[in-house]
Amino acid sequence: MAMHSIEAQDPDLTPLADCNQCEYRDTLLANAGCKPGDVCIRAHSGRQIDRFLKRHPGLAGHYIADDFWERRAIAARYLPTNLLRPLLNDPDEAVRRVLAYRVPLDWLLELRQDSDREVRVTVADRLPETQLELMADDPDYLVRAYVAKRLPKGRLFRLVADPDTEVRRIVAERIPSVSLGLMAEDKETNIRRIVAQRMETEDLALLSRDPDWTVRYEVAIRAEDDLLAQLAEDPDPEVSQIARDRLANQPERQASDER
Repeated sequence: MAMHSIEAQDPDLTPLADCNQCEYRDTLLANAGCKPGDVCIRAHSGRQIDRFLKRHPGLAGHYIADDFWERRAIAARYLPTNLLRPLLNDPDEAVRRVLAYRVPLDWLLELRQDSDREVRVTVADRLPETQLELMADDPDYLVRAYVAKRLPKGRLFRLVADPDTEVRRIVAERIPSVSLGLMAEDKETNIRRIVAQRMETEDLALLSRDPDWTVRYEVAIRAEDDLLAQLAEDPDPEVSQIARDRLANQPERQASDER
């Protein structure tokens, strides 16, 4: 007996709106300006809504107060900026996230204390440098990390003792080298290593007795003669060895400098 395979077909789950209840039934629909299941403002489908408003951006203003959050959020992408203000206090964070990307810079401060982290991250990424310090006390570490990446280097002092390791790491990599002594006692070894790699050589003594040998090793790589002599007696063999090697090469280096 021949066996016949029957392939089961997945049901079509494309959201469809009721065109009979749509205000565009006799206008756009009649003139192929929209299409059920593809280009539709009434379907609960972000893709269909976006296709509709991409084709008819002038209609976006009709959906500022729509009861469906996704319709408001997509409409916000197409609204002229002068019509965005009513959405600054929208109850849905997805709408406000669109706003954070689109509003003029002089409106951004109105969103800097938004309850949604992603909104505040976008604000921290766009805010003018002159106003950025206002977000240095944000309760979320990721927002403060964006602040640390963008603040002028001379304004990073207030973040040197930030409770988050990632924020302090960014500060250690950016703060002027003459100010790195402020971070010489950071509780994180990785941060102290960055400090040892960047700080002025005359300040390296601050880290020459660091409890972690890898930090002292970084000091030994850059230290000058007097400090090298101390590190040559370091209890860690790798630290003492690099210090001795560098001291042994000092006469050769001096002779090269004299030539």
